[in-house]
This record gives sequence, C-alpha cells and structure tokens, in this order.
Amino acid sequence: MNSRLLRLSGSIVLDLLRALGIALGIVVFTFFVIRMIPGDVVDVRGIEGSLTYSQQSAMRAELGLDKPWLTQFADWSLMILSGDLGQSARFARPIWELLSAVLPSTMLLGATALGIGIVLGVSIPVLAMLYPRSLWRGVVEVITIWSITVPTFSIGIMSLIVFAVWLDWIPAIGNFFVPALILGIDTAGSLAKALYEDMRENESAEFVRAARAKGLSRTRIILRHILPNALTVSIALIGLMLAGVFTGAITMEVVFGLPGLGTLTLQAIQGRDYAVVQAVIIWLGFAVIFANFVTDILRKLVNPRLRTT
Repeated sequence: MNSRLLRLSGSIVLDLLRALGIALGIVVFTFFVIRMIPGDVVDVRGIEGSLTYSQQSAMRAELGLDKPWLTQFADWSLMILSGDLGQSARFARPIWELLSAVLPSTMLLGATALGIGIVLGVSIPVLAMLYPRSLWRGVVEVITIWSITVPTFSIGIMSLIVFAVWLDWIPAIGNFFVPALILGIDTAGSLAKALYEDMRENESAEFVRAARAKGLSRTRIILRHILPNALTVSIALIGLMLAGVFTGAITMEVVFGLPGLGTLTLQAIQGRDYAVVQAVIIWLGFAVIFANFVTDILRKLVNPRLRTT
C-alpha cells in the first residue's frame, strides 16, 4: 500500500513540475509574441486623435513601453508575482475587475458546452454498443466527421444567417443555447469515436469473456465492465478538449454578441492593450494546464498502471 502511494505521489509531483514548466513557457511566449504586433495602445489612441504627440510620448513613458522588452518583462513579472495583473490602458480599469466581470459568462458557456459534449459523447457510443444494428453507429460516424471537418466558427455564422436572419427563430445577438449546442456537438464528436473504438476493443478482452461465461446480460457487461474500462482514455480526452471548448466559447461570444472573454479580448486586441490580452491568454493557458493536471491524476487513480509514467 505504501509503495503504491509513493508511486502515485511521485507521479503527481512529476506532473506538477511539467505543468509549471508549461505555464512558464506560456507566460514568456505570450509576453514577447504580443509585442511583435505592430503598434501599441498609445499609437491607437494617437490615431483616434485623443492624444497629442507630446502626450503620446508621456503616456508611453508612463506605461513603460519605451523600455527594452527584457526590462518590461522583468517589471511585469515582478508585478504578476505580487498578485497584481496591472491596469488596462485602454479601459482605464484594473484588469482583475475586467476579468471578474466577464469570466462567469465564458465559464458558463464553456461548462454548458462541455456538459452537452460529455453527455452526447458517452451516451451515443454506449447506445451504438447496445444496439449494434441500429442507426447509432452511423450517428457516431456523423458527429465524428462533423467534429473533424466543420469549423465551429463557420457553423456559428451559418446558424445566425439561417435561424436569425432567414427564419427569425433566434435573436441575432445574445443567444446562449445555439453556441453551447454547436460547441457541445463538436466536443461530442471528438469523444464519441475514441470511446466507441475503445469499447469495441474491450469487447474481446478476457474479463468480458469471463463475464459472458457467468451468464451476465449484454447490457450489464457493457455498462458495468466495458464502459468503465474504456473511460480511462475518455478522461484524458476531456482534459485535452477543455482547451478547444473554452477557445471555442471565446469565438462564439464574438459571433453571437455575448458578453465574455471573447468580446473583451477582441476589444483589447483592436486597442493594442497588451496587458489585457496577456492576462486573458495566460488565464486560459493556466486553466487548461490545471484541467489536464487534474485529469491526469484521475486517470492514474482509475488505472494504477499509469502511475509509473
């Protein structure tokens, strides 16, 4: 028992170190890549005519934008380590206030889409296994092809044209259910195929043959034996899909005019508000890293064979 706990603890520590390394890479990469974009918030304000040339120089010095990039990075890192995300030059508000105002909307949309995706992505393969001669197997293939070939952004725009403009079934701005459903189906397609194939592979396993020999029904074998063994891969996929769900949620917020990180990020990019864009990207990166870290732990709790990797 102690050796098992030791292996699990060591594996978790290694996962944590990997997560911290990836997080550091995201921070450094985000900071310098954003500054490669031509112009900054002072240039945008100057083009808008709200600042004179002398005011632009004073503002650039005040924001530290006239310093070398490495100096800016050192100053910004010290500020972040102190727990301060900084001030938005575009919106003249603390960044944590901006994020706290829009995060609930984005998280609700992403969580709803993920919930729809998990329900569809698990139930459809199970139905395809329970009824192998029905249409459910075809449904698995259809949503898989949908997920691979159809961009959610395009489907969002098409849904607006068809359901909001042509049919007038939904409002053109502020609809929540349609983007959640689009993202949910896309998530389900990524999950359903992998789970279905894994369940079919487990169908010929020795423990399934033993269950059949005991006279257990096909339904019980699938739900009690095959499905739990196939969920290990699915748990890992759900962690990976979180990135797609939340970045997709940001895109859908822009398309459907929903208040959230997407709208805030678009406005910050247009205004070259580096600090806000950095905060959004880093928050998303950390959220995905944390989700993958948790799912890795869950996988190792479910499957002890993974604890040595």
